[in-house]
Amino acid sequence: ELTRLNGFFQAKRRICLIGLIIKKQITMNLKQATILAAAATLGCAPAHAEQQKRPNILVFLVDDMGWQDTSVAFWDHRTRYNDMYETPNMERLASEGMMFTQAYACPISSPTRCSLMTGMNMARHRVTNWTLERDKTTDHESDVVTLPDWNYNGIAQVDALNNTAVAKSFVQILKDSGYHTIHCGKAHWGAKDTPGENPCHFGFDVNITGTAAGGVATYLSERNYGHDRDGKPNSRMSTPGLEKYWGTGTFLTEALTQEAIGALEKAKKYEQPFYLYMSHYAVHIPIDKDMRFFPKYVRKGLSDKDAAYASLVEGMDKSLGDIMNWLQRNGEAENTIIIFLGDNGGLACSPEFREGEPFTQNAPLLSGKGSLYEGGIRVPFIVKWGNTVKPGTRNASSIIIEDLYPTILDMAGVKQYNVPQTIDGVSIVPTLKGKADSRIADRSLIWNFPNVWDGYGPGINLNCAIRRGDWKLIYYYATGRKELFNIAQDISESRNLAEQYPAKVKQLSAELGKKLRSMNAQRPSFKTTGAACKWPDE
Repeated sequence: ELTRLNGFFQAKRRICLIGLIIKKQITMNLKQATILAAAATLGCAPAHAEQQKRPNILVFLVDDMGWQDTSVAFWDHRTRYNDMYETPNMERLASEGMMFTQAYACPISSPTRCSLMTGMNMARHRVTNWTLERDKTTDHESDVVTLPDWNYNGIAQVDALNNTAVAKSFVQILKDSGYHTIHCGKAHWGAKDTPGENPCHFGFDVNITGTAAGGVATYLSERNYGHDRDGKPNSRMSTPGLEKYWGTGTFLTEALTQEAIGALEKAKKYEQPFYLYMSHYAVHIPIDKDMRFFPKYVRKGLSDKDAAYASLVEGMDKSLGDIMNWLQRNGEAENTIIIFLGDNGGLACSPEFREGEPFTQNAPLLSGKGSLYEGGIRVPFIVKWGNTVKPGTRNASSIIIEDLYPTILDMAGVKQYNVPQTIDGVSIVPTLKGKADSRIADRSLIWNFPNVWDGYGPGINLNCAIRRGDWKLIYYYATGRKELFNIAQDISESRNLAEQYPAKVKQLSAELGKKLRSMNAQRPSFKTTGAACKWPDE
């Protein structure tokens, strides 16, 4: 009987102990759930297990790449340019993701990159031309108007300098939420000797070659990427930090790719989600020959200039493929979102402006970089996202560069964040998931370019524009000229319909003027009178 009673009490004791353990575990789980909920609300880093579920994000940005500088056909049929260039890895990416056929950036590099980093429209952040040196404008002079005092020092996360737009970057928010952040290539969103020149000031853990420079002195390692024999820069566009590649025959695009993959190898060990901003200098001038591909294009019958440019394009495409292959080998392909895009139209213009000078064309789009015609602002755009985006799909929604700010944070699961700037972009995540989104379908896109760029071609300088539905209006500050196009029926913007549709001109002018004023946009003024140029609705 005593043995039986003793067994009973031992069993009861074990049950009590198990109950205490379960109670403690439940309490711990409740505390952990509370901490995770608070972390998500505050945008802080989630627990380790939660980190592993968050996607890696890769933004692959190409400099000065035209809408047709690829074997991927973004139009409704192929062009001769699609057959001229060979970009098999872009084709691969498009087959695995969604192509956007009406994606837009700004007409110039710095405005696009500032809109990407801040989520602001170019009219709002006022970095409306390219940046380089502190307190120095890059505008050409106008005989007719005085240009506005725009933000030629670029953007920064601190309010320290004049002519600077202050904003918190989405990269900083990603880093604060637990991402390891890598910058590789071109930055070009802040002037030299300002806080904005260094990507690390925007939340990047790693910075590979990013500076205030908007291009390269040379892609050739034989010229030390723009350094003399003593290692001193011999150009404002010299590319720093790649000494180990000097004299090796490694084309700059390849050197950057190797550095990016090295940074990914390191990131893999951290067991954090990563954000890689692969921002190539290619295909920006100078048009150096990438000898890995140049002879092939000569054999295809291209001129030396065209073959050199095609070699730049394919070198960039190889970089994309190499990084995609690394993701595949390391088991990260399905958990990595890839966003591919250009920063503005290709450097091209209609032959009648400077015969023989352009090395590429954006046909069927009109004009190129620096223009508010389609050739200057429409860019290639592809998104691959595991099982979320249906492979091999096309989307005709009109999206714009500032949309990437809220989109990337949405992808990363960061739902709430406090920033000092107004976010003009809209998350395209619902669109990527195949859902109808009235925020995208019913809105207008605008551009403001009250500057004189140092390029050439039609539709360049001192203008603003609005795209709503199929219609697009361009307004020229100095002359008051208005051009109206139906993009769906006239993708080449060859027929100005302003006189035929005065009601549509009035409607779009009113909306454009209202939006510009609401963003506190800038405009030039006439030299003769000092009076500001009229808004499009005045």
